[in-house]
Amino acid sequence: MSLLLRDSPGARAGLSIALATGLYGISFGALSVASGLNIWQTSVLSLLLFSGGSQFAFVGVIAGGGTGLAAASAAALLGIRNAVYGMQLNALLNPRGWRRVVAAQVTIDESLATSTGQSDPVEQRRGFWVAGVGIFILWNLFTIVGALVGNALGDPKQWGLDGAAVAAFLALLWPRLRSREAGAIAIACAVATVVAVPFVPPGVPILVAAVVAALIGFFQSSRGPEGEGLEPDLDPYRDPETAGES
Repeated sequence: MSLLLRDSPGARAGLSIALATGLYGISFGALSVASGLNIWQTSVLSLLLFSGGSQFAFVGVIAGGGTGLAAASAAALLGIRNAVYGMQLNALLNPRGWRRVVAAQVTIDESLATSTGQSDPVEQRRGFWVAGVGIFILWNLFTIVGALVGNALGDPKQWGLDGAAVAAFLALLWPRLRSREAGAIAIACAVATVVAVPFVPPGVPILVAAVVAALIGFFQSSRGPEGEGLEPDLDPYRDPETAGES
């Protein structure tokens, strides 16, 4: 094992990400039981759903008084990205047989990032499996630890845990807002969510935000590759240095 880690950058990266991400399962476990789920429900959620963003969205809706359907819809909405990841990793790693089923379960943000961060095909596979399986094991173990801790805390409002699911989800989201465009879309969706909260049941505002994001994406794509909503310059002989002059 030590020899593999020493000679494999993919395995080293996967292990470090597994340790860091797996520990975060404590937060989910504590927040889940504080939101009203019991230890068994919390454990099954991590075991079967296994997607941090979707899990925090689920318990956040439950904590806000939303229905199970609203919570499941919010979680499914955020889980769509994993299907896109799956198509990319299937082409990259080409798993066969039972590995295909396991790979589908451990395809998450971190396993994708670890795999695609390697240039060598062997290291891509090692990075994916070490990160994916490692996070799966540690996330589920620390979910149980967090659930036990959360049970001992008592009333979630006494400790402010009724709002902690939102804070935890933002912590997952923030590092992904690396471009100005992504930040602008996030702000637009946040405004739409805040406006919708007083008028719709818990769990629905996140669906409103998704519609806003989809509409923004649609209108951006309809503007074409020029990105300015203008007709492109079709004169191939025009001097580019004088293109803006009239």
